[in-house]
Amino acid sequence: MTDRTVHLPVAAQPSVDTLVDLSQQAEDLGYERAWLPETWGRDAVTSLTSIAHGTDEIGIGPSILNVYARSPALMGQTAATLQEVSDGRLRLGIGPSGPAVIEGWHGVDFERPLRRTREYVDIIKRVLAGEELNYDGDIFNLAGFRLRSEPPDPAPPVDAAGMGPKAVELCGRFADGWHATVFTPDGMRDRLDNLRRGAELGDRDPDDVRVTLSLTCCALEDGERARELGLQHSAFYIGGMGTYYRDSLARQGHEEVANEVAAAWASGDRERANELLDDELIDDLAAVGTPERAREQFEKFASIDGVDAVAVGFPRGATVDEARETLEALAPEQ
Repeated sequence: MTDRTVHLPVAAQPSVDTLVDLSQQAEDLGYERAWLPETWGRDAVTSLTSIAHGTDEIGIGPSILNVYARSPALMGQTAATLQEVSDGRLRLGIGPSGPAVIEGWHGVDFERPLRRTREYVDIIKRVLAGEELNYDGDIFNLAGFRLRSEPPDPAPPVDAAGMGPKAVELCGRFADGWHATVFTPDGMRDRLDNLRRGAELGDRDPDDVRVTLSLTCCALEDGERARELGLQHSAFYIGGMGTYYRDSLARQGHEEVANEVAAAWASGDRERANELLDDELIDDLAAVGTPERAREQFEKFASIDGVDAVAVGFPRGATVDEARETLEALAPEQ
């Protein structure tokens, strides 16, 4: 059975306490893990520490920490500390993010994202194992240090995010899991083939690489409101978040609409960008509508062979009450 996790809201929330409250609700409803994205709002590490202290059993994890804002050694230290404060409930999610965020927010050149992600996975695992850090990579050359505190036991798994074929193949070859987002069911199946190929290249069992799909969800009695929120969210990611999501959707067979949405967004015509996304495409990217319809759409993704967990995410325009209503409607069976 596919696990059900929650991808806490990426949009600004009233307070860190709001994120803790949503995580507590998810824990009470039986969700397995609370993932928290880190973009340009509250940092994920401080927020996850508060969530760890405010919950008892639900797993925690960042999805994702980008591999440009922190050094790989610091990310290893951070993972070790989060594993300690959560009593062993951490699963680390890392990835390159995209040039819009890395260059526009962090002011760092978006160079060699795949190689950088691979070296981060390698280095973080060595830090978490308590090994002396002697590493000779293409990007990082490190020597002479090991974690001063006791390494976590068990060490938390290290997942990676990716959208393109090579990025997903890298996840299958080196990481403990793959984080996917903004995929149609057919697009997921195609990338899962890349994941399996990566696992084979790494002489690994593909079933040992955990696949988590973050899915935009909104299940409200006002089904039209839910679908409008889902549509606006999808248009923002395709049109307003640089080229990565647009290119990913194009690879999934929707090149024309992806380029049209991006062009409309760039010209400032948000209404046109929304109109270009029809009902069929929204149903292939999200689970939005009345609770009954959203549950039906959710199962379409949860039933994909090779997906281990689906994370209930929320449209960026959803209110806290709408997020709560969605969590309740899509909760795992108790």
